[in-house]
Amino acid sequence: MRPMYINGKFTNGNSKEAIEVQNPATEEVLGSVPRGTAEDVEAAVQAARSAFEAWRKMGANERASLLHEVAEKVHAHRDEIARLLTLEEGKPLPENEEETEWVMNTFRYYAELGRHHRGNVLAAGASSQFNFIIKEPYGVVGCIVPWNYPLLLMAWKVAPALAAGNTVVIKPSEMTPLTALYLAEHCFDHLPPGVVNVVTGYGVETGEPLVRHPDVPVIAFTGSLATGQKIASIAAPMMKKLHLELGGKDATVIAEDADPEIAAKAVAYAALINAGQVCTSTERVYIPRRGGPKFVEAIVEHIKSLRLGPGLDPATDVGPMIGDSYRAKFEKHIADARERGAKILVGGGRPKALPKGFFHEPTVLKDVDHSMIIMREETFGPAVPLMEYTTFDEAIRLTNDCQYGLGAVLISNDPKKIKQFFDDVKAGTIWINDPLTDHYAGPFGGMKYSGGARELGEVGLDEFREVKHVHWDFNMEDKDYWYPYGR
Repeated sequence: MRPMYINGKFTNGNSKEAIEVQNPATEEVLGSVPRGTAEDVEAAVQAARSAFEAWRKMGANERASLLHEVAEKVHAHRDEIARLLTLEEGKPLPENEEETEWVMNTFRYYAELGRHHRGNVLAAGASSQFNFIIKEPYGVVGCIVPWNYPLLLMAWKVAPALAAGNTVVIKPSEMTPLTALYLAEHCFDHLPPGVVNVVTGYGVETGEPLVRHPDVPVIAFTGSLATGQKIASIAAPMMKKLHLELGGKDATVIAEDADPEIAAKAVAYAALINAGQVCTSTERVYIPRRGGPKFVEAIVEHIKSLRLGPGLDPATDVGPMIGDSYRAKFEKHIADARERGAKILVGGGRPKALPKGFFHEPTVLKDVDHSMIIMREETFGPAVPLMEYTTFDEAIRLTNDCQYGLGAVLISNDPKKIKQFFDDVKAGTIWINDPLTDHYAGPFGGMKYSGGARELGEVGLDEFREVKHVHWDFNMEDKDYWYPYGR
């Protein structure tokens, strides 16, 4: 059993039971971790709280050097990390090599940004005054991380939180805890004890105590809307800072001027990367009534050419889903669409050639509409549902007809349509012709029910800093606007 990491030491804590971690491609057990308890959360929070004062007062250059060392260690262990990610989470190895690179560069980015500035000076109201703004760390940040990008989404929280001077308690998903503990052992081990802690366990037993803890003023969470709403309801009476990214139902619009072959490849990538298990996955595709059939033909042929298999197989394009319950939910969405009149053009079932593992064929559906679950709720699986539109205004209306607003994609070279799209679509990220490409300095996050948090960029750093205004008058003297008013 791989132990938890608390106060610079590996420990099983108060756990009396273990959680087995399964390979989604083979259903084999990879290893186990402690089934953590509220007492383990308490120990981790107290360690982080004790480490906070020294960490926040550490010089910016020293703290930056320590974060650069995290990046260097990730680079040194990149092959092992990518392989473990593939075994634990299922994505094809090239996707996990990219995730590992993102982790490394995110720590590099925030190492530098963290020493860039602490605030700014304001124009003084009088010649004897000095006004300035200080951005300060909150304290202990609880980082609750999902299974689909277990290290990238951890880094997007932990790197800026540490760079801002906070300490952290990480609660990884019980489905993918091994990679977080690997980083603790090999990449966080040089940090002062208590600065980074990793507690494993189920949400109710470790995640909820972390949210409820009075010494954790910030909760950073990526996951489902339902869990985010529960976190918000628990945290509200304590006035915690919430950093919530709650998923999406992203749309891709294919404009009439789009090249069908290029558009098909873009949509397949956006919909099927990580078997469609990405918060920004394309889960709705709107195609023009005029020219749409050429796109449909192109995407069907392209998806037929993709290879399904274990992530470590170099021939694999699309890997397994994370677990049987997730696949079952996905199959319900497909079944509901078929019952309501949608037609399956390719896929639609479990691959007979892969009886082991949680695989499902990439599935293209046409004749879908917004009455179907697959066009309303987050599907999180390898589906490409196609719906026709008549005018571009209608395509934008359909894109916005959703409770989520995380991202949206347009395939077009028409500048008028492009401007109308990014002006009128309510989503946190708009991609034109290059879906799901993030930028280290570009804020990532959603609108509406996707949550208001922002990760990456300077905005991502400020998510973990609170603002203090200092008004300093050099002259200690009686002010003419003090009492008594009648003088």
